[in-house]
Amino acid sequence: MKTAILIDGGFFIRRYKYIKGFESSDTPEIMAKNIVSYCFKHIQRINNYRQKYNLPPTELYRIFYYDAEPFDGDSKNPISGKSMSFKNTDLYKFRHSLFTELKKQRKNALRLGFLKNSSREWQIKSRHTKSLLDGTISISDLKFDDVEFPLNQKGVDMKVGLDIATLSFKEQVNQIILIAGDSDFVPVAKFARREGVDFILDPMLNPVDPNLLEHIDGLMTIKNMTKKDIVPKEI
Repeated sequence: MKTAILIDGGFFIRRYKYIKGFESSDTPEIMAKNIVSYCFKHIQRINNYRQKYNLPPTELYRIFYYDAEPFDGDSKNPISGKSMSFKNTDLYKFRHSLFTELKKQRKNALRLGFLKNSSREWQIKSRHTKSLLDGTISISDLKFDDVEFPLNQKGVDMKVGLDIATLSFKEQVNQIILIAGDSDFVPVAKFARREGVDFILDPMLNPVDPNLLEHIDGLMTIKNMTKKDIVPKEI
């Protein structure tokens, strides 16, 4: 038996902060190792379960990590009037280094999309909308960090869908674990199950969309990333 683990990278990092607590001192190298460790805890849990019922063990086929290349463009902040190079931000440096470290990990495949701001316009952060509308504050009260340059992820969901379809149709794996929380994956989850693949979702303790919950074979989350405790429902 073979198991593939597919990770929505942006989702994983957000939930990782919630489950474990994210320290600024965590390096990309530590994060990369924790991602792989998290996946092997899944394999360990599955094999403990299968051993209990005298079933043959599974082995890790591959870890697929999906994310977008960090944005490296330049833009001028409309409040401060200063040009900003996204390539010099801490976020860019961390993500770029993380991807480099993940490439060094065994059994790991990177699937990278890209980030894009189609309008090339800055936006006022949503937390200020109500105050602006009711006149509590005016545009002149806004500071340089009250606006943001919105970036949309492109090409990532498509790569996830293609890999799930390929793994299932070519019978490369018997089981897929998807670490994500997006209901957009319902069609490929249904396809995988029709092809006979056991489809497990790990929402990392995030609420699951009922539409996605209906089309999976089970839930499994690593509750404590430093121990062996794993929740919830039957595999």
